[in-house]
Amino acid sequence: MPKLKTLEDLKRVRDEAQQALKTRLDTGTTITVGMGTCGIAAGARETMHAVLDELAKRQIDAHVTTVGCIGQCVKEPLVDIEQAGQPRITYANVRPDMVSRLIDEHLIKGQPVAEWIVGKM
Repeated sequence: MPKLKTLEDLKRVRDEAQQALKTRLDTGTTITVGMGTCGIAAGARETMHAVLDELAKRQIDAHVTTVGCIGQCVKEPLVDIEQAGQPRITYANVRPDMVSRLIDEHLIKGQPVAEWIVGKM
C-alpha cells in the first residue's frame, strides 16, 4: 500500500473500506481466493481475476478477498464461497474457465457444484 500523504488519501482509503464493508454486509456474500505462493503458482491470480470479471459482467455485488496459504497446496487454487445463512463451501483446483459455472450455479441458482467441493463448514 502506498504511503498516505494527504488527508484526501486517508479519506479515499476510508471510503474504500466503508464501501467494501457495506458490500459485504448488504450482499452477505464473501468469496475468498487462496493467494499463498502455492496458490499463485497454481494459477490463483488468474482465477481471482476471472471471479472479479464474472461478477462485474453479471453485475453481482460480492466481497472478494484473498488469504495466504490455506494448507491444501495440492488442491490450489482454492476458492471459498460464504453466503449469509449458508455453510462456507471450499472449491478445489478452480481454473478461470470454471468460474462462470461456479458463479452461475452457486451464487445465482443457490446450488453448490458438488463435484468441485473439498470442504463445507
